[in-house]
Amino acid sequence: MAGGLNNSWRFGILLAVLLLGGLVVNAWEYFDEAHVERAEFRDFPRDVGVWRQIGADTRFDAQTESVLRADDYLLRNYQSQDGRIASFYVGYYKSQRSGATYHSPLNCLPGSGWNMSNPATIVIKPANGGPAFEANEYVIQNGQEKQLLVYWYQGRGRAVASEYWGKIYTVMDSLRRRRSDGAMVRVAVPIGDSESGAVATAETFASNIATVLPTFIPD
Repeated sequence: MAGGLNNSWRFGILLAVLLLGGLVVNAWEYFDEAHVERAEFRDFPRDVGVWRQIGADTRFDAQTESVLRADDYLLRNYQSQDGRIASFYVGYYKSQRSGATYHSPLNCLPGSGWNMSNPATIVIKPANGGPAFEANEYVIQNGQEKQLLVYWYQGRGRAVASEYWGKIYTVMDSLRRRRSDGAMVRVAVPIGDSESGAVATAETFASNIATVLPTFIPD
């Protein structure tokens, strides 16, 4: 008799979980996403702190854009007043419900011939005193070219290093706030004689860029 009751409870719990899952999926599909206002990356400042744009913005070829599937992106080089160089990329997705989402450098760069090593995290402290956040840090190399890479995921008021937590927050915010918009932000600087110098350059540049991003990646 006790075994039969336990089986009934288990069946009831399983049925409740299945019904709840079905409601979540239906709600995900049924409710439209909230509209959020944002500036387009074509209006991203050419001067950010001591950093100034050099050269023209780079555009990917059609094939790369079809894989990337970003609704808006920016690939631009900056130079500081003392001559340091930083490459900046940000790709924004207004909705991630349909499968279009940011691509992790862990998947993209090795396929392009880059070797990634020395994984670490770095703390970015926005220059305007905003909340600090963690970002990923790697040394990347392709032939003789060696760079320090820093990247993070940002959207809906959060900036996180973990791709997995980024996905979890996206699902949570899609249900609670009807929003799944977000972006991947990437900074790369050349590694010359000093890796620690490259880290300092990337950290300084990212701390300046972080003050501008919420206009283009809404909180």
